[in-house]
Amino acid sequence: MARRLAGVLALALWVGGCQSLDGGISEQAFVPSTNPVTVDTVTRNDRMVELARAQHPRILATYGGEYSDPKLERMVAKVVGSLTLVSGSPDQTYQITILNSPNVNAFALPGGFLYVTRGLLALANDSAELAAVIAHEMGHVTANHGLQRQQKEAEELLASKVVSDVLGGNQVAKAALVRGKLRLAQFSRNQELEADKIGIGMIAEAGYDPYAAARFLQSMASYSDFRSISGATDASLDFLASHPNAPQRIDLARGHAQRQAQAGADGRDRDSFLDGIDGMLFGDTPEEGFVRGSDFLHPRLGIAFTVPDGFVIDNSATAVTAAGPGDVAIRFDGVTLKRSVSLEDYLKSGWVTGLDQGSIRSIKINGNEAATARARAEGWQFHIAVFRAGGQAYRLLTAAPQASSALLPTANTVAGSFRILSASERRNLKPLRVRVVTVKPGETAGTLAAGMNGVGRALEMFRLLNAMPPGAGVSAGDRVKIITDR
Repeated sequence: MARRLAGVLALALWVGGCQSLDGGISEQAFVPSTNPVTVDTVTRNDRMVELARAQHPRILATYGGEYSDPKLERMVAKVVGSLTLVSGSPDQTYQITILNSPNVNAFALPGGFLYVTRGLLALANDSAELAAVIAHEMGHVTANHGLQRQQKEAEELLASKVVSDVLGGNQVAKAALVRGKLRLAQFSRNQELEADKIGIGMIAEAGYDPYAAARFLQSMASYSDFRSISGATDASLDFLASHPNAPQRIDLARGHAQRQAQAGADGRDRDSFLDGIDGMLFGDTPEEGFVRGSDFLHPRLGIAFTVPDGFVIDNSATAVTAAGPGDVAIRFDGVTLKRSVSLEDYLKSGWVTGLDQGSIRSIKINGNEAATARARAEGWQFHIAVFRAGGQAYRLLTAAPQASSALLPTANTVAGSFRILSASERRNLKPLRVRVVTVKPGETAGTLAAGMNGVGRALEMFRLLNAMPPGAGVSAGDRVKIITDR
């Protein structure tokens, strides 16, 4: 659904967006700071450091910058330090950055630069699972997978020159080239499986439960299914977008763990992990706006709108989108527009494909200046609304199949809900956080999930975050994760 939604909306609207990129050392020696990645302090293998120096700002821009929380950083540093002690490359220096992104991802750059998102930390349930992820990425570094990727990039540059100089405007060749460039952001399947094997061996040697890798792979598969059902559209920034995750891979991870389990390693260090993530930001930041059920609310911009029942909102880096019944899709974003340009003239300025200029109307919506229009393109029909509010311009695009009768009712509902937030509403909007609570006698998964707020399908989310299989329950004294804005 995510790819279909993106393609449909692109028919009528062009929007620019971010390009995704996709211890020897004791715990005391690995001290996190407010700036976890300090490129200038890494002196080994200068060529790799220069590569990391060039990529680091792009990664920060794509993934929301660094997430600073000293308690969380100490917990992550403890895990990295324990793995560095058993690394196959004792001279390799590792630096880790926690990225301020709700996406579930982790990756490595040549030279020992490791990245993990707070979204991944929220999904993990103990230090062993986090260690499995980090050891996997260390495996890429020690196996020189980055250097192999560089070789493929050189080959891709040659292919690009051939397309440019020889094939000219051949669109098929250009499309193939684009697909090739996207593949460069991904390690090959064989590299992933090799990194799995290396990582599982490392965590077992460090004393962690070797089955943690398979457990977390299963959690990520469940997370991917959850997002797919929700209609999420920013999956390109997630771990599973670049890491193969078939049932066979989980089976292979279990097989590696079984061979390592003979050493008797079974550490999980769950309490230390939960203490570290308690209070961590969950989901979107105030700078991106919040999704609360059927509402999108942006406290910084001071605007809000509501989608109809049955629609699921996804707040990505470039736009807010929603998918609903009957292949109806919604996209909302902001745009820079001079006050001297009327909204009608803006609609006519060429950014809408298949625009019916006779349908353009200037109206007021909840006291805000607005203009609407209709368009058609390749079997789809569109309703476009543009607004001015608080000195900013916004665009709302609704798309439906040509034969659908749901376009206007949906578009009118969403556009009609666009409004300015009151001062008290803006003050009362708070980000969601992970809270670790101890289960009390009489509490169940259902009652704990009912106490969460700000998330849809709360019981499913509760089970997902706590890696609870269907039918499993909680017991008094268990420590579990919930999501709340309190």
